[in-house]
Amino acid sequence: MRYHFSDRILDTERRELRHDGHTVAAEPQVFDLLEFLIRHRDRVVSRDDLIAGVWGGRIVSDSALATRINAVRRVIGDDGTAQRLVKTVVRKGFRFIGDVREQGMTQPPQARDLAQQITFCRTGDGVNIAVATVGRGPALVKTANWLNHLEHDWESPIWAPFLQRLAARFHVVRYDGRGSGMSDRDVDDISQAGFERDLDAVVEAAKPERFALLALSQGAAAAISFAARHPDRVSRLILYGAYAQGRNRRDTTADTATAQTMLAMLRQGWGQADSAFMRAFSSLYLSDASRAYIRWFADMQRMSASGDMAARLRVACDDIDVMDLLPAIRVPTLVIHARHDHVAPYDQGRLLATRIPGARLVTLESENHIPVPDDPAWSRLVDEIETFASGS
Repeated sequence: MRYHFSDRILDTERRELRHDGHTVAAEPQVFDLLEFLIRHRDRVVSRDDLIAGVWGGRIVSDSALATRINAVRRVIGDDGTAQRLVKTVVRKGFRFIGDVREQGMTQPPQARDLAQQITFCRTGDGVNIAVATVGRGPALVKTANWLNHLEHDWESPIWAPFLQRLAARFHVVRYDGRGSGMSDRDVDDISQAGFERDLDAVVEAAKPERFALLALSQGAAAAISFAARHPDRVSRLILYGAYAQGRNRRDTTADTATAQTMLAMLRQGWGQADSAFMRAFSSLYLSDASRAYIRWFADMQRMSASGDMAARLRVACDDIDVMDLLPAIRVPTLVIHARHDHVAPYDQGRLLATRIPGARLVTLESENHIPVPDDPAWSRLVDEIETFASGS
């Protein structure tokens, strides 16, 4: 959505505030506060409304709230005395009183009415893997992340814009990894070798002659292994937020401690949007995301896997080590990494780019491990993927 008011435009898709064609610097929380006020401009929003909607229920002092309201007024050119746009209603709260024109954002024409088809294939060790295919064009295979759910992700405000944008240009093949989503949940082998068998089975079933291979986060290890073994099948390799070594393989006390702490918290608060685990977990994966995104993220967890299986998958991810395979990659490779990624440190992205021959590194100015649509870096991420995957 774009909101036009006064001489400014608030673009929620790009997370930009513009004035006379130029971007106005606004801190993420100030942007969220302004958007909340505009969306609820039909009424006075109370202090409690703002704390719940913008701060996710965290404790916020009156002085901190006042500072943020003043910051909103500064970025939109509002006078704190005249209050032409943001009005303070004494002892009640605040209301956005400026005239607003809404402009809805639309999907690419090719993405409208796309319907994915879900089928199943079987791995060499007898695991049934759910596979979704959608779109037309060059083949693009996306590996499974730590957790996916083919149906839920296609509707999720976190993943749907990303997937539908790709499906407007490519024939996208993606799948739920073993133990999660619509694939078999009761699985004995949860390991890197198992993840590789999942990808092998999907490619064998989909039968793309030559394809771009996209991998996010944990999914990079399986993609790296496949590209090293089958350079004739992979036209391009794209790695986002990826790592070659899981936390238990990085030989640092901090990483090992983080792995153990996350496991303990995971078992206590899996899939609960308001649990201590989810607050900590979302601060890592969705550092700059809204409360609504976090709830969708919690729903995805609950639907995708049990707490016990999630823990087993987490351990397997923390034990990943494909460092020895990196010099063997002989396909054009793009590494995209958020500079302030708290899940896969930027050093891991740089490590991939330096060890894979000829790889190109693109740095996003973001904190989010998961590509959130209203992150200013989101558009560049998708543009880079589309351009590279198509060979442009």
